[in-house]
Amino acid sequence: MKLSPQHIALAASGAAVVAAVAFGLVLLGPPAQERERRIDDRRVADLHEIAAATNLYWSRHSRLPASLDDLTAAPGLRINTRDPASSETYEYQAIDSVRYKVCATFDGESLSVPGEATTIPPAVQMSCQGCHAATRIRVGDPVTRQFKPRDLWTHGTGRQCFQLQAR
Repeated sequence: MKLSPQHIALAASGAAVVAAVAFGLVLLGPPAQERERRIDDRRVADLHEIAAATNLYWSRHSRLPASLDDLTAAPGLRINTRDPASSETYEYQAIDSVRYKVCATFDGESLSVPGEATTIPPAVQMSCQGCHAATRIRVGDPVTRQFKPRDLWTHGTGRQCFQLQAR
């Protein structure tokens, strides 16, 4: 039996689709891993919103909120304070009059952009019993000017804390 050109084209198309799906799974990882990455991205976005709301609260009241409940009760501030997967409340703690920390539990390490470092240099971030603490971040500071804002949210797997200063 001789194969017709249509059969050959159909077989080639099928092989191309299978190869594209396999390449996509290798490049992006399994769907469950991609889901975990997206949830971690949401956690980072939530923590960033909490930090922005804390800065606004501090500028309005000249003090940090005592808890996330105080922060969400403030008029005009609408933030997500719960983990998208576990529905547990993110951790927030005022350290002193201007410094505070926010914590979340991540499924994986943050991804880096090709050509960029995956960790933050010690001048910007230091390890503290499994928590990450961003220290002395000032706009225009020559030491930290080279780092992008998202670098502050670089994280490992598990519980990670970020120490921030209200502005």
